[in-house]
Amino acid sequence: MKPSKFKKFDMLKKPIRQRNFLRPITWLLSFPAVWAHRIKITKVRIKGIKPPYLLLCNHNSFIDFKVTTAAIFPRRANYLVAIDGFIGREWLLRNVGCICKRKFTNDMVMVRHMKRVADNGDIIVLYPEARYSLCGTDAVLPDSLGKLVKLLKIPVVTLIMHGHHVNAPFWNNKNRKVKRLEAVMTQIVTKEEIQTLDHTEIYERIRTAFKYDDFAWQKDRGVKISYPNRAKGLHKVLYHCPNCYTQYRMKSEGHTLWCDSCKKKWEMSEYGELSAVDGNTEFTHIPDWYEWEREQVRLEIESGKYYFESEVIVESLPNSKGFVNLGKGKLTHNIKGFVLEGEYEGEPYSATINAKSLYSCHIEYNYLDKYGDCVDLNTLTDTYYIYPQCEYFSVTKISLATEEMYKLWRTSGKWLEANLLTTPEGELSF
Repeated sequence: MKPSKFKKFDMLKKPIRQRNFLRPITWLLSFPAVWAHRIKITKVRIKGIKPPYLLLCNHNSFIDFKVTTAAIFPRRANYLVAIDGFIGREWLLRNVGCICKRKFTNDMVMVRHMKRVADNGDIIVLYPEARYSLCGTDAVLPDSLGKLVKLLKIPVVTLIMHGHHVNAPFWNNKNRKVKRLEAVMTQIVTKEEIQTLDHTEIYERIRTAFKYDDFAWQKDRGVKISYPNRAKGLHKVLYHCPNCYTQYRMKSEGHTLWCDSCKKKWEMSEYGELSAVDGNTEFTHIPDWYEWEREQVRLEIESGKYYFESEVIVESLPNSKGFVNLGKGKLTHNIKGFVLEGEYEGEPYSATINAKSLYSCHIEYNYLDKYGDCVDLNTLTDTYYIYPQCEYFSVTKISLATEEMYKLWRTSGKWLEANLLTTPEGELSF
């Protein structure tokens, strides 16, 4: 059976208004965590606003969902949720108002579902970054957000949460039990303004509202995190040594980060800052190191040197019943985009995603303790979890390259076509 023949998740099924009998359960699952972390929720220009409205939330850890529930209490909402969240619990998620989405796809069915929620008079909750932040800062947002708002014709509210990343970072999600976390809920576009603002102006308002930095927040608030393994896993994000410029040799343990190539070490303080054990400290602020890596990836792309190819283990997630192991395949990533090729039960399959159409991609570190780090790529009907099997690589770099290639195609497409569509081995073709 080809992967395309597996029964697909029913994306056309109309969203359900959150069942009244389940609403108290969502509160019981949410408020204890909000109280435990002593989260302060500040509301700005919210007085008098009633559903329907579009609630856009930043995304750093699982507690985001609980704080969102508390912020809109006692109102109900419909939430856009990635398909892996539905595994083994589709009935429950549908009945608490969740709408299934495959990440980083342009899906008009989802737009129709959101319009239906708005017509029902309910809140639409969307996490537009579509993944947990890798280092506690804002991620790229889809350009289409402004157009979506114009179509829905409902107010836009943002919920920007602070401290969730430093409490349980994506690269080591152990709960640090940080107290006095914060969230700010703000109406940034009124219903009346939707009539007068251009979609680009609306998008700029959203993008401006989505500026945050958890490590800066930690420093400004003087939040002390004494968790002994606070740097463990950080090398997943900071994979490129700024001292010797070697990639994929970074390691971390306890409160220490080091390069296996040049042996330089950095320590992470209880306030989230880095300092070199010996010599110059290239970056004290973790997001600055991450953005430096982005610059290095962009230089690789512009010089025509970026290329990734690896044997991979592939799992498909066609529906909520669970993963289907498709065995081994090959993943290629270059200036044209992603190509996944494999064979399942004697029949070949492939998936191609053009770099021009993919503004970002979702990655996981040691996903479900299966086969290591992975990239997941989505079509409208399937999701592929792809685990590279080469020794030295970084899914963080693949993610950065995806974003930077999309930007280059948007701004310099003709230059790319003229200069970067060939390699020493010959033309890159799909």
